[in-house]
Amino acid sequence: MRLKLRVTPNAGRDVIEGFERLSDGTEVLRLRVAAVPDRGKANAAVVALLAKALQVPKSAITVVSGETARLKTVEIVGDPDLSGLG
Repeated sequence: MRLKLRVTPNAGRDVIEGFERLSDGTEVLRLRVAAVPDRGKANAAVVALLAKALQVPKSAITVVSGETARLKTVEIVGDPDLSGLG
């Protein structure tokens, strides 16, 4: 499964805010992470937050595009529990 994200790094806490529609009509999951966008720290925080919410191992989640951007696409393998996304 692929999931499009809009990530805000350097936030006060790690939180999944829910889905939102961008001005171009794209549906994304909005996340905030406390980690800074330096040397992959924010991406690692995104993976950890999603893994916990979806109840899958961190190794099941890969950032496939947007590693240095706020808009990212992640690929999730396995059987994620989507109820954790709010």
